[in-house]
Amino acid sequence: MTPEPPLPDDIWERFVQDTERSIRETAPKEPSARARMVTERLRLEDEKRQKEAGSHKWRKRAAPPQPDGWRTGPAWQEMNGRATRKRRVLGGIAVVAAAAVTVFIVNPGMVVSWLPGGSHKKAAEPLPAETARPTGAPGAASGAPTLSRPFAGSPAEQYADGAAGIVVPEAASVGTLSKEQVASALTATKDFLVAANLDPATIRGGRPDAAIALVDPQQSDVLGEMNTALGKPDRNHDPLQFFSRFDPNEVKMAGDVVKTRGRMTFKEGRDGSVAVHADYTFVYPLTKKADGSREVERTIVRRVVDTEVLDPARFQVTPGKLTLTSSNMNIANSKCGVHDGFLHPLFGSEDRQQTDATGSPSDPYDRSRELESGGDDRCGTATRT
Repeated sequence: MTPEPPLPDDIWERFVQDTERSIRETAPKEPSARARMVTERLRLEDEKRQKEAGSHKWRKRAAPPQPDGWRTGPAWQEMNGRATRKRRVLGGIAVVAAAAVTVFIVNPGMVVSWLPGGSHKKAAEPLPAETARPTGAPGAASGAPTLSRPFAGSPAEQYADGAAGIVVPEAASVGTLSKEQVASALTATKDFLVAANLDPATIRGGRPDAAIALVDPQQSDVLGEMNTALGKPDRNHDPLQFFSRFDPNEVKMAGDVVKTRGRMTFKEGRDGSVAVHADYTFVYPLTKKADGSREVERTIVRRVVDTEVLDPARFQVTPGKLTLTSSNMNIANSKCGVHDGFLHPLFGSEDRQQTDATGSPSDPYDRSRELESGGDDRCGTATRT
């Protein structure tokens, strides 16, 4: 959930000034010198009448009524105390009401969410980083996605945001490579995943030049496949094999957060190299490009990417670049049979009634299973999104 915006300085200053003025206006005022003199004279006259009544055994007459606030003593203090308390309560209510109005002007959604039946809920606690393969699929989550809460009803609500979900393991020397060289390989693999799946320009259908630049120029076959797929996508040349891209004329992101979960491991590869294995799930919240659209759907992409970094002292490689050895993916909630280089989220029941689905239903959030290959030949149905 995105943090709530702070109150602007001018609104906060006005709130403080109104509060101080309310306190000054409701503070009790001391009687004037003239009032104290009159009060003392009346007190002496009362004592004199009481003495005369006592000596002649007269019935005590009620003292003539005096204007409110003239007499000192418990009666005045109690009345003034009650009045002061009342004014303070009312003043406090006015201040609170003014503050509520101010907050409503700045962020009406937050105020509405505090009301009974509002949608304001405590954000789900984030999951710890994934360090091993899960033993099963995550449990069900309640709610339905909205523009303000696009991951509601999804396990992804507890996933990390974007690149924060790609945790690089602590490096160690492997084979003929030093700890620093292994650390560079791990960082380069993360940078490739971020540029290929999380970069806003890539998601909006742009050319993922930052990701391509991380691939070793010596891998001319891989670079040729990427360029062909991006330039003239078809069934056999699909940029979605490497990159997550959506048609900007069709959909847009619901918010600016992609949820990410997975893990990265490494081991010694061929001829003393370091082999990096990355297995990550990316969850994209989307809405239709049309103005006023409020329907939110999620497309889930799981990617398994294997890279290598070879010892430049022994192999003809470019230092600091990656060698891609494999790239596999599984896509949930996107139209099958479309080969234009974009993911096409399914909105509503009509979109989901696909006639070309050939694979069995599967849970895209179940990371306990190995990712099966097959691409579009096994286009199935997601049990949840």
